[in-house]
Amino acid sequence: MIETLLGLVVALLVVASTTVIGRWAGIAAPILMVAVGVGGSFLPMFDDFVLDPEWILLGILPPLLYSAAVSMPAMHFRREFGAIAGLSVFLVIGTALALGLFFMVAIPDLGFAWGVALGAIVSPTDAVATSIIKRTPVSKRVVAILEGESLLNDATALVLLRTAVAAAAASFSFWGAVGTFAYAVVVAVLIGAVLGWLNLTVRKRATDPTVNTVLSFTVPFLAAVPAELLGASGLVAAVVAGIITGVGGPRVFSARNRLSDAQNWRTVELILEGFVFLFMGLQLTSILSDVEKAHEGIAPALLIAAGAWLLTVIVRAAYVAPLLALLSMSARRVRRLQPRLETIAQRLETEEGEAQLVDAFARRGRRVSRGTVRRFGPRVTRGLADIRYFQEAPLGWREGTLVVWAGMRGAITLAAAQTLPEDTPLRSVLVLIAFAVAVVSLVGQGASVAPLVDALTPAGSADESREREKEERRHILELLRERAADVPAPNRSADLDRARAFQVESDYRLAVIDVQRRALLDARDTGTFDADVLAHELAVVDAAQIAIELRTGRE
Repeated sequence: MIETLLGLVVALLVVASTTVIGRWAGIAAPILMVAVGVGGSFLPMFDDFVLDPEWILLGILPPLLYSAAVSMPAMHFRREFGAIAGLSVFLVIGTALALGLFFMVAIPDLGFAWGVALGAIVSPTDAVATSIIKRTPVSKRVVAILEGESLLNDATALVLLRTAVAAAAASFSFWGAVGTFAYAVVVAVLIGAVLGWLNLTVRKRATDPTVNTVLSFTVPFLAAVPAELLGASGLVAAVVAGIITGVGGPRVFSARNRLSDAQNWRTVELILEGFVFLFMGLQLTSILSDVEKAHEGIAPALLIAAGAWLLTVIVRAAYVAPLLALLSMSARRVRRLQPRLETIAQRLETEEGEAQLVDAFARRGRRVSRGTVRRFGPRVTRGLADIRYFQEAPLGWREGTLVVWAGMRGAITLAAAQTLPEDTPLRSVLVLIAFAVAVVSLVGQGASVAPLVDALTPAGSADESREREKEERRHILELLRERAADVPAPNRSADLDRARAFQVESDYRLAVIDVQRRALLDARDTGTFDADVLAHELAVVDAAQIAIELRTGRE
């Protein structure tokens, strides 16, 4: 017991120290944690260290993916959903099949089915590893695509892994595999949606921020575990619950609850991410020992791993190149709608224009009321915001290069490899190959992604980005001032005593904050402003409300 406790304390200290050192030295902390773990694996106490893969798949990844989904702007996810879905499904399947052929040739007597199983293990990018790219000044569209991909592709890989294992047992059915995948996703989405709604409904009534945060810690597990028990994807269920919470939370939870949530979940993320990479490195000697006991070669396995890693990069590049071309064509097609949407938006600003739109619908044989036409407003605003989003951040070859290179493997690859059945041919070698691919990807790509971002970023783009953010903030402040002016001024009569005057002024300020928050959230839902700038302004509004509540003693 004492040894376990001391081990956890040391692990926490390692996570904290490597995070600080990494920021000071300009090195991604996950890489340092893996290095520390690899070094620690040679200590006698870690000779046989093996972490149960279920702890990663059901104990660590659900809360990490849930937290990432809560913080990911839903508008970005919607806008990039086509690219995210393609990378999460088609690229994973294509990579697994290509790797299956490679492993079948490189490893005699392995067979195509087991090769595809290992390919499925190696194919998905890791959500935790992808966090490295978020620390660089990269295009927000690149971050959205990579983050969304890493949230969803694990489900495809794990279903494909189970299918390949079944195929190795001569029980493969193409339509059965399609049905299994559809079932795993649909059931997971339903469970995640229900848990997300229950999360908002129940926690809305929990006024104590500490209790509210404790309840939030249970949500990813309440979504993931039932989904897994029903044969669906627990990770997708956790992600869906997180997305729904992220969209509805700012309208439902109090400012104190949101602040408490954000602070505590950042701590949980740091600890769990650190443990993932640390434990990943600590398993090196046990993996090598298994290979030696099976009298199988380590050097050939590492050479095969290097080839597999190179193939993942090549396949990813081959998929991303036409994907970017399709996204550019789609952006040009959407841009052609801009004049028409701008005309509709202008007409919606006046009653005369609304009447013209009603007449236009009538000429086409559709009778609509002014109220129906007025409800088109948010959709038109959203469409114009989408066009501006695509225009301001086009995806060219630079962004494509980063999407390819930043697709890193990580702990999910090693955890999935260790779920292979014990009777898998050359199981210890396959686990070593998966481990080597993950480490090469994480260390090689993770260490070079920041210099690559600097090399590919055009001169002056940082200044342009800052100017754009300043302009966004100016427009947001104008919106906030306009909404504040809509709130009737309080009675500031000199006859009021100081206590009453203070209460009246506080009530007025809280009413203004409430109106401003609703305006910001409406702007978020239509995508009018940059998501990160908007999130900052929402945090500022929350801080102002908390300050007033603390001064007045309100809960």
